[in-house]
Amino acid sequence: MLGVVETTKAIQQAADIGLDLVEISPNAEPPVCKILDYGKYKYEQQKKASEARKKQRIIELKEVKIRSTTEEHDYQVKLRNAQRFLEAGNKVKFSMRFRGREMAHQDVGLKMMLRLKNDLTELGTPDIEPKMEGRQMIMILSSTKSIS
Repeated sequence: MLGVVETTKAIQQAADIGLDLVEISPNAEPPVCKILDYGKYKYEQQKKASEARKKQRIIELKEVKIRSTTEEHDYQVKLRNAQRFLEAGNKVKFSMRFRGREMAHQDVGLKMMLRLKNDLTELGTPDIEPKMEGRQMIMILSSTKSIS
């Protein structure tokens, strides 16, 4: 801790020691500088950034496609897959495509989507409620599991 020193004097002190004068906080008044080995400082900053990248968790969006005419056993298989995705901490997108005359019975598809939402309430919360996009009904659930 040298206190407030003129720039030229600080550069000279760093050169005498054989190190570099590095500006740490340029927005402070007066700017904060340290006398240190700049190569080593950059290396440590790079290590910290690398460690932070390793610890972050990327949440993926998994898609489960269903039909309004999906039978009970197939529904249970799709439900188990969605549970597995939500337990892993991912988001799940349910998409239901309506073909031909199925467009006249969108209420059947909506009931199935609401049933999925109710069956998965303890694992996920809806980001996007069931809504129509053209010939497709979409719902997205996020995992309520805390990511550690």
